[in-house]
Amino acid sequence: MITQEERTEISDEIKKAPSKKAAVIDALKVIQRHRGWVPDGPLEEVAGLLGMTPDDVDGVATFFSLIFRRPVGKHVILICDSVSCWLVGYEDIKAHLMNRLGVSMGETTKDGRFTLLPSACLGVCEQAPAMMIDETLYTKLTPSVVDGILEKYL
Repeated sequence: MITQEERTEISDEIKKAPSKKAAVIDALKVIQRHRGWVPDGPLEEVAGLLGMTPDDVDGVATFFSLIFRRPVGKHVILICDSVSCWLVGYEDIKAHLMNRLGVSMGETTKDGRFTLLPSACLGVCEQAPAMMIDETLYTKLTPSVVDGILEKYL
């Protein structure tokens, strides 16, 4: 189930790590980069490559919020719900995103373009409220700023 390209990239990650098991998150990221999420079959193969049980690898995958164990949209929106963001407008931004996208938290739009997920912290408290789309961070959000950002992804 793992492609040769994925296997090669995982081998490269293992070589950089102090031990095979230490490469688990990077190996899962390889699978996710190629597939958009981490299905069971590839997860089990990753476990074999790293000398771990599938349950141990799944435990890491489900703990680490940026590894997706089910299909997600083309673009994943992580909205920060930390205390700092709550204090300066998280609720308004969340409501605006849910209304604009027509989804609740944890859901994917009908066209498969966006998945909206909460994030415990994006690490930019001084620039709250914040969200991340894929790997791009956006801060000091207002509903109109969010609209402009979403237009880039349509």
